[in-house]
Amino acid sequence: MLSYRHAFHAGNHADVLKHFVQVQLHLYMNQKDVAYTYIDTHSGAGVYALDSFQATKTGEYDTGIGPLWNATDVPEALKPYLDLVKGMNPSGKMRYYPGSPYVADQMSRLDDRLRLFELHPADVKILNENFRKAEAHKAEQGERARGKRVLIEHGDGFQSLKKLLPPPSRRALVLVDPPYEVKDDYKKVRDALEEALGRFPSGMYAVWYPVLQRMESRQFPDRLKRLPAKEWLNVTLTVSTPGPDGIGLHSSGMFILNPPYTLEPMLRETMPWLVQALGKDAGARFTIETGTQLTGAASGRLAGEGPRLPVGNARRASPLSGKGSLRLPGEKMVREGEAPAPAAPKAGARRAWRPDANVQGKPQAGGPGEGRAPGKRPAAAPGVTGARLGAPRADGARTAGPRPTGARTGGGKGGGKR
Repeated sequence: MLSYRHAFHAGNHADVLKHFVQVQLHLYMNQKDVAYTYIDTHSGAGVYALDSFQATKTGEYDTGIGPLWNATDVPEALKPYLDLVKGMNPSGKMRYYPGSPYVADQMSRLDDRLRLFELHPADVKILNENFRKAEAHKAEQGERARGKRVLIEHGDGFQSLKKLLPPPSRRALVLVDPPYEVKDDYKKVRDALEEALGRFPSGMYAVWYPVLQRMESRQFPDRLKRLPAKEWLNVTLTVSTPGPDGIGLHSSGMFILNPPYTLEPMLRETMPWLVQALGKDAGARFTIETGTQLTGAASGRLAGEGPRLPVGNARRASPLSGKGSLRLPGEKMVREGEAPAPAAPKAGARRAWRPDANVQGKPQAGGPGEGRAPGKRPAAAPGVTGARLGAPRADGARTAGPRPTGARTGGGKGGGKR
C-alpha cells in the first residue's frame, strides 16, 4: 500500500524514541575507524516541514519534539539528538524535523555508506531532492561531499536488503521501519530479518514498531525474540492510556538485534525522564527487556508460575494426554473416570521479568536444572543402580521391581544402563 505519508506524523513521540535510539547506535558504530554501511529499508522523504499542511493537520509533533524543544534539564544521552534537530533550525523556531536518512547523514562519517530505499514515488522524489540540495550546500561551503557513497533507490527495502549483505567492510547498521498499515508488514519484517541474519549474523538491526491492540502487534516482539541473533533489546515508550476504541498511536517500540552493550544502561537513565516529559496521564510508562534468542524450551521456562505452555517448537498436545492437555515427560496419564494426581509443590519457580519504570532489577539466572517442571523422574532407591519405578497395571500383572546392578531392561537398543 502507498497511502502512508509520514509527513502527517513527523516529530511525534514515536519519532522521538526512534531517532533518539538511532543517534545512539550511530555514536557506537563511529567508535571504530572501519567504515560501515547504513541501510534504511523505508526511508521516507528525509526531512519534514512542521508548518506544512500535513503536519499542522494532525499536530502530532506536540506529542514528541514539541515538549522537548525548550526543555532545560535534558539528560546527557538525549542532547546529541536534540542538538541535531535544533541544528537544522538555526533560526531557533521549530520548523523542520529530520527523518532517519537525515539523521544517518548527520551522524555517520563521510566514508560510511548510505543505502536508502523508498517505495512511495512522491517521497522518493523528495528524498532525492533533499540530498541533492545537501550535497550542493556542502560544495558551496568547500566541504567534502559523500558522492556515490549515498545511493537512493525507488524500490522495496525488504527485497533489496538481502542483496546488500554482507557489506564490504563487514559492518552494518540496518533500520527497518515500515508503515505497518497492512498485517503482512509484521511477517515481512520478521522474514527479512531472518534472511538477513543468515547472510550477516553480526550486523546491528534496529526495528521500529507500533504498539497496538491488534493481534499482530502484540505478538510481534515475541516473534523477534526467536530470531537467531546473539542478543536483543526491546524498549517501549507509552505516553498515554489507549482509548477503548483503539484509535490513535499511544505507544511504540524499538527492537534491536545485536545491540551495543552501552545501550541498556543509557536507556535506564534516560527513559524515566522521557516519560515525565511526554506523558499525558497515569498510563505513561516505559519498558526495557533484554535477552538472548528464545527457543520454545526457553519460552516455557519464562512463562512464570503457571502451567508450562507449548510455545515455539514445543510439541502439540496429544489426544491421549488427558482431554487434550499437554502432558509433561514423566507425568502419569489421566484416563477417563480417574481423578488426577495432586500436583507436587513447585520449588524455585521463576517469575517472568516484566520491567517497567518502577522495576530496576533483573532476575538472577538459575542453575542448570532450575525451572524443570514437576513430575520429573524420581531418584532410584538407595543401594539400587539402574532401577526404574513403574506404575501399577490395571489387570493385576506384576509391577516392575528393582533389578540387580547392570541388568538389562527389555530388548532393543533402549535397554541397559544409561
